[in-house]
Amino acid sequence: MKKISSICIIDDDPITVFGIQHQILHAEASRSLLVHYNGKDALESFKYSLSQSLPIPQIILLDINMPIMDGWQFLEAFLELPVKQNIDIYILTSSISEEDKRKSEQFKKRSPHRLEYLIKPFNQKQLLAIVQHAAVKSS
Repeated sequence: MKKISSICIIDDDPITVFGIQHQILHAEASRSLLVHYNGKDALESFKYSLSQSLPIPQIILLDINMPIMDGWQFLEAFLELPVKQNIDIYILTSSISEEDKRKSEQFKKRSPHRLEYLIKPFNQKQLLAIVQHAAVKSS
């Protein structure tokens, strides 16, 4: 499998983060792996990267329910950033709420980036499909 340059996990649950990290490392899917435990830290990191003309990760795996800045607040602020590359954003949530699904569809319509809604738990097959899509897109 072709590696992509970077993946970012934004999730406050250390067990979820550990599991996803393990899957990414086991699949050797990415040259770089970033982890942020809330949306605010991720947003600040991305703002800094943009100010230094550095790329944003190709894939963002985003939890909805987090302290400090949740996934929805992160998305709202992220869409305001001058990101020129097309990012694949995957909302990974344990929520089966129809309201959350509707909200993700509203963001999807507004976003220039690919936005998908996935229910946890996240498995190796899904990860490989996500990475493969990003790798093909960047070729």
